[in-house]
Amino acid sequence: MRVPPFELEVFFGKYEFSTPYLLAQSDCEAMSIDALLRLEPDAAHARQNFLNTSLGYGENNGRPDLRQAVAGLYSDMAEENVLLFTGAQEGIFACMNTLLEPGDHVVCMFPAYQSLYEVARSLGCKVDFWHLRQTDSGWQADMDDLAALVRPDTKAIVLNTPHNPTGFTLDKAQTETLCALARKHGAWIFCDEVYRGLGWNDRADEAEGTQAATTAPWIADAYERGISLGVLSKAYGLPGLRVGWLACKDTQIIESIARYKNYLSICGATPSEALALVALRHGPELLAGSRNVIAQNLQIADAFFARYAHLFTYNRPQAGPIGFPHMRIDEPMGDFCEKLAHEAGVLLLPGSVYGIKEPYFRMGYGRKTFAAHLARFEEWLVKKGLV
Repeated sequence: MRVPPFELEVFFGKYEFSTPYLLAQSDCEAMSIDALLRLEPDAAHARQNFLNTSLGYGENNGRPDLRQAVAGLYSDMAEENVLLFTGAQEGIFACMNTLLEPGDHVVCMFPAYQSLYEVARSLGCKVDFWHLRQTDSGWQADMDDLAALVRPDTKAIVLNTPHNPTGFTLDKAQTETLCALARKHGAWIFCDEVYRGLGWNDRADEAEGTQAATTAPWIADAYERGISLGVLSKAYGLPGLRVGWLACKDTQIIESIARYKNYLSICGATPSEALALVALRHGPELLAGSRNVIAQNLQIADAFFARYAHLFTYNRPQAGPIGFPHMRIDEPMGDFCEKLAHEAGVLLLPGSVYGIKEPYFRMGYGRKTFAAHLARFEEWLVKKGLV
């Protein structure tokens, strides 16, 4: 199999660690190992426990108590329903290679994280795109569009919610419709849910939790053939651990994917799994911290995009730490972002890395540096006479 270059990672590879003002990041504020261990009741004991972690091989399916902790995030999962991976990408690759065969029909939400559809294509699958649409109220999905794409022989429906890059998220009713459609045709649902736990991005003028009643369950809880992808990288702000997982009620598919994993990482890093267990013990606290940063940054972004409504369509994210605004410019967004990086040291991610030709860009709201970095972007816009 051959896959084309991963355009997002190619672009980030050029600029992510050389550009000082980052406005495109998809994760939430990170912390140090020391800060994580200080969350434990006895921090000194926690540090010593971590230092005593064996650097031998771990278990193929992942550390059992960590799998149990991940299972606890769901309402209907146990240890045997969870398989750990080195980040999300390995989980996507292993699942697609296990689940799909050449000639299978796959429907994938679009735009999307490239591997969600490109791995299937590389396996010889026919991939049709379920396009999200720009509306007056931001990015939206049409369930009738999805129904028109799904066929009796559709093997899998692949989606991401909350969504990268638009910030769209399926609500409870839409998820029920999705599951009924998949069940009718016997299709699997693979759902990238790496931003779960962050809730809806309520506006300042809305009561907190206004939309909580419409929050969808994990797809693995909602559907018997649903496969949930999760990580600690995004909502928890711990990408350096490289810990991800798949969860599914069907233990047979979990075991099949585990056998494929033997050709990849084989097992996770034992220090990472030890720290991941600490993180999940304090999951609610970590998620609350991420939500607070996002909420503060969105208030700043609300004011920025209101000031420059003539230049941007904001597309405020419904959920998660990223959004996909539109910019009214005549040049390609990729060229604009390259120029911005070189002249101002500001990193935005052009929509072209998602296969979008129109001038959209990804903006991240999950880091504490957002206000200062947005101010740098604004200064450059003023200097160039764009605002």
